[in-house]
Amino acid sequence: MIQVTLKDGSVRSFEAGVTCADVAKSLGMGLYKAACVARIDGQEADLRTPLTADCALEILTFEEEAGKKAFWHTTSHILAQAVLRLFPEAKFAIGPAIDNGFYYDFDVPTPFTPEDLARLEAEMAKIVKEDLPVERFTCPIEQAREILPGQPYKRELMDEHADKGEPISFYRQGEFTDLCAGPHLLSTGAVKAVKLLSSTGAYWRGSEKNKMLCRIYGISFPKKAELEAYLTRLEEAKKRDHRRLGRELGLFALLEEGPGFPFFLPRGMVLKNLLINYWREVHTRAGYQEISTPMMLNRALWERSGHWDHYRNNMYTTVIDDTDFAIKPMNCPGGILVYQLEPRSYRDLPLRMGELGVVHRHEMSGALHGLMRVRCFTQDDAHIFMTREQIKDEIKGVVRLIDEVYSLFGFKYHVELSTRPEDSMGSDEDWESATAALRAALDELGLPYKVNEGDGAFYGPKIDFHLEDSIGRTWQCGTIQLDFQLPERFELEYTGADGEKHRPVMIHRVVFGSIERFIGILIEHFAGAFPAWLAPVQVKVLPISERQTDYCRALTEKLTAAGLRAEFDSRNEKIGYKIREAQLQKVPYMLVAGDKEVEAGTVSVRRRGEGDLGAMPVEAFVAKIQKEIADKARD
Repeated sequence: MIQVTLKDGSVRSFEAGVTCADVAKSLGMGLYKAACVARIDGQEADLRTPLTADCALEILTFEEEAGKKAFWHTTSHILAQAVLRLFPEAKFAIGPAIDNGFYYDFDVPTPFTPEDLARLEAEMAKIVKEDLPVERFTCPIEQAREILPGQPYKRELMDEHADKGEPISFYRQGEFTDLCAGPHLLSTGAVKAVKLLSSTGAYWRGSEKNKMLCRIYGISFPKKAELEAYLTRLEEAKKRDHRRLGRELGLFALLEEGPGFPFFLPRGMVLKNLLINYWREVHTRAGYQEISTPMMLNRALWERSGHWDHYRNNMYTTVIDDTDFAIKPMNCPGGILVYQLEPRSYRDLPLRMGELGVVHRHEMSGALHGLMRVRCFTQDDAHIFMTREQIKDEIKGVVRLIDEVYSLFGFKYHVELSTRPEDSMGSDEDWESATAALRAALDELGLPYKVNEGDGAFYGPKIDFHLEDSIGRTWQCGTIQLDFQLPERFELEYTGADGEKHRPVMIHRVVFGSIERFIGILIEHFAGAFPAWLAPVQVKVLPISERQTDYCRALTEKLTAAGLRAEFDSRNEKIGYKIREAQLQKVPYMLVAGDKEVEAGTVSVRRRGEGDLGAMPVEAFVAKIQKEIADKARD
């Protein structure tokens, strides 16, 4: 008999060799039917996996992230099976689960059409109805090479795995077999609702040097109602697409002459500067000093920081006077040089230095996406230098600052603690100490978090903040990274109260993350209808006829003098047309003036989303909107 510790802490006895699925069934048929994957002693595994020794076991459903990943990964295999049934000549590459669903890349003679996707959905439904068992098996590389003949992409992946000397892992469902590490569902029958969303081009392994493949994106759920709700959210997301709204509202442009390098237009610059001004306001209040460091620094610096070894492929480089230089992908080495400019004492610490630094990172062309994934962006960075005794309080201070900012915009968020990755530097002792400090700060704040194993920065563990927008999507923005390594590499020092030299500890942190990306998120969060304090144009002044032109022009000047961003629509158009235009531009307030308003010295106020608020003295309207702006109120 073996002892199995369950998720709730209870312990049950089973015969050795019992499968995870059998354990789930013993706990209840509801759990068994909903089960997607198991977690044995912290490692995810198929439900068919036998238990041979005492262990801790979790049965994960679609409600957990790991359950979703297994569900979507299995669906990607169902898609590949359907493709090979309908397009036998297809060569298949990879088909992972992603944050929202799955994709699979295929090498086919012609791209898939919408009609092809419909046929594939129908074939997938047949495979689901067949309820095929999904079974894992392994074999040596020599045998593995015979299993998928005529599949060059799979052969390339097999050969890479062969270098590790490990058996090659496959999954079989009916006549279809795929190279895969898993885990997967028990059978294809669990996938009750599937939708293939799109087909696009994608380079093999993300490199433009390789062949262009056809990628099919899809989503699936255990229930049809869940799929319908998701598709409704997807339609809402399309309406909020920041790329379309950015163009329509005149905020930014994405041009062929600079892929990944956004152009901000006048109204976009108003929005960007408002965010920067707010950033400066909260950081000044929190005791940060602002600095600015150079865009380009020499190779020796990046070698010393570790970026040249760990981040070289994402850096833009050049040669000046026979010396290698790199455009900065991060601001931290420059901040360190500022710290080193003068002797530091324990009385100077914590030293909080903020920087709105423009950084450049090479992203694959296929990964670029509007403002969300760019090659040039403004990082709202800050670096805090402190003693070890100050770590916890400083982390708590940063968390409170981030909470203040996100709450202003109406974002909910959840927190992840990311631990040491494989590609890291530093001692085990420092990593354990740094991770423990982050845990302690989160625990003292009472902030719930989940652990994201192995996803820390190469120099230290981190806390990541994932925003939830108005339609339930999540975005990773803020981060707090604790670093013992760079102070060591750069031999940073401060003089302690004992008169001796000591090594400071460093925090890297951002709130917006990237101002460009945060703007993209805000556009979609508010659907372009920004609150008055953020709106590039706060008021549109609309005369009903030419007779009110002088009155409206003077009114616009008065509003501008009061610090408002007001525009006068003097076009010879009907008032209904002007109102609709202002509504399309998502302007918070419209002031309409006819003969009656001119005579009374008032304006007829229309508010976005509410309609006509009636006539109001100009001074009363100015006071109303000024208070709304001062309070940074949301609609």
